[in-house]
Amino acid sequence: MAKEIDLLKPEDLFRSAEAGDASLFESLSGEQLLRARSLRNEDGRSLLHAATSSGKLEVVRVLADADPSASGVNEGDEEGWAPIHSAASSGYGEILEVLISKGADVNLANSGGRTALHYAASKGHYKIAETLISHGAKLNKKDKVGCTPLHRAASTGNSELCELLIEEGADVDAVDRAGQTPLMSAVICCNKEIALLLIRHGADVDIEDKEGYTVLGRASADFRPALIDAAKAMIEG
Repeated sequence: MAKEIDLLKPEDLFRSAEAGDASLFESLSGEQLLRARSLRNEDGRSLLHAATSSGKLEVVRVLADADPSASGVNEGDEEGWAPIHSAASSGYGEILEVLISKGADVNLANSGGRTALHYAASKGHYKIAETLISHGAKLNKKDKVGCTPLHRAASTGNSELCELLIEEGADVDAVDRAGQTPLMSAVICCNKEIALLLIRHGADVDIEDKEGYTVLGRASADFRPALIDAAKAMIEG
């Protein structure tokens, strides 16, 4: 017999979603599930948010199946985070696929202007980034500080992910609001391998940021010679 959702406290439902108690949600009728999907906690998060953040695939499946429209799966919390952002940030590939299959917008931005691809890039989740790109994620979309996913990947030092983004069409010379490129991000974060990779892919070492610094100006003394050698090698062909 279906449980009466009115007898279940919202906090109990959220605990069940976070714990992965799919059987509880499977016991609810379609109408009850829809009502459960409308619940929000103090942060504006839904049960689908809670299950996604906790990596509970089966609960995500049940909740996602409850709403035939794409509106529920794309609803954000108070900071504009939708379930797809949490799935990408945490590296939950199967959950990401379920959300996308239910209409999750891969280019949905939160309040900070960041998309799922920004989070995949920031966390170094290569497979997640591949999935998002295969479903039309915009490679050069900027967040509110002007950073693209490549800026984020360059900061974290994941060369394989940077290579993927570049090969798929990421702009190596995109500038953020500070006038800094992904190459500058790599240099500032002392990610030598990434910096050299970007130069090999044609990144401009002479662009000046809004403080008047070039890549070499941002580089430490021991880092600078390698950058100069890489730039010379590119010029010489």
